[in-house]
Amino acid sequence: MKRTVVVSGGGRGIGRAVARSFAMSGDWVIILGRRPSVLRDAAEALTAEASSPHGGRVEAYPADLSDPDSVAAVGSEIISRHSVIDVLVNNAGGVDRQATATLREIADSWLRDFRSNVLTAVMLTTALLPKLRRPGGRVINMSSIAALRGGGGSYTAAKAAVIGWTYDLARSLGKEGITVNAVAPGYIAGTEFFGTSMTPERHQRLVSETLDGRPGTPDDVAAAVYFLASEQASHLTGQIVQVNGGAVLGR
Repeated sequence: MKRTVVVSGGGRGIGRAVARSFAMSGDWVIILGRRPSVLRDAAEALTAEASSPHGGRVEAYPADLSDPDSVAAVGSEIISRHSVIDVLVNNAGGVDRQATATLREIADSWLRDFRSNVLTAVMLTTALLPKLRRPGGRVINMSSIAALRGGGGSYTAAKAAVIGWTYDLARSLGKEGITVNAVAPGYIAGTEFFGTSMTPERHQRLVSETLDGRPGTPDDVAAAVYFLASEQASHLTGQIVQVNGGAVLGR
């Protein structure tokens, strides 16, 4: 059965890998993000790559998911075009790297990280909730290794909030047959997350923390997301799946 899958932050990195995994299996994928040209290019490339008798299709919907009006607009557009949403992947987010020398700057930075990592997921889920498949819907939220071991300041706190909200959402939607889980990646190479702060020395230090001696890839995370969205994971809800090569052991 072809599914309708929504992936926020789907233009690059992990989000694009997630979108690709669903499209290659024949699903109809909607990617959301703030950069129209990036989204458009990703949608065109992924649709072309998935083109086959059983391939899926990728559509781009530009939106600022930290803005309530923008979320309401894109949510209404998606709902008007798709009668049911099978899978929602809340991947949009990032880390604020602006200076935080004053109390005002600290407050603004923490609020930006909360909006981009938590409110984006909360608002998009709320907007699309009426159309999530019942039973059988899947919500998958993107957290981080930082939420489990600290070290990231406001980003750590925001990703920890995603975990707490995942637990609450799993409790409230379980009776409707919708599972809610989170994925917590460790160091994932090949993304824009670190910007210019990734040095060869930092890369080696992060790799040395893993038990398998390699950095993660976007495809590693996409594989975990794809499993959580599958029928085989129907009895798995309210869980945090770590994808970090053993840098933090499960607990």
